[in-house]
Formats: sequence, C-alpha cells, structure tokens
Amino acid sequence: MRQITACLAICACLAMLPTMGNAKGCLKGAAVGGVVGHVAGHHAVLGAAAGCVIEHHREKVKDKAARQNAQAQNGSAATEPARNGDRNDSK
Repeated sequence: MRQITACLAICACLAMLPTMGNAKGCLKGAAVGGVVGHVAGHHAVLGAAAGCVIEHHREKVKDKAARQNAQAQNGSAATEPARNGDRNDSK
C-alpha cells in the first residue's frame, strides 16, 4: 500500500513540474519552513507548505516593486531629454 501511495505522490509531483516554473522562492521557503516545522513539533510538511506560500508571496512583491521602479526610471529618463531641450532653447 505504501508503494502505491509513494508512486502516486511521485507521479503527481512530476505532473506539476511544468506549472511550478514560476514558483520563485518556493524551494527556499519550503526548506526553511520544513526545518522550522520539524523543530516546532514534527510538522515538517505543514511548515514546508506554509514556507512555500510565504516566500512565493514575498518574491511576487519584490518583483512588483522592481517592475515599478524600472517603469519610474524609464519614465523619468524619457521626459528628461525634453526638459533639457527646453532649457537649452531658452538660453
């Protein structure tokens, strides 16, 4: 019975691999969460799942902030030559 369960679990993990490509931070969070869950009362699987969710969320927030920062820099760089042109014309 354990062999069948293990085989099904492995097959499910292998089927999910293509969809987990965007899971930034999940592996690091799962590793840390698994260790913390194990130490905090033998709940390694629960800790790994929570760590994966938390780190994935943090990575999404960090990526969003980096995108906004890049857009702000590109926006100011695009308007800066127009300002410089106006200043040079007035001199």
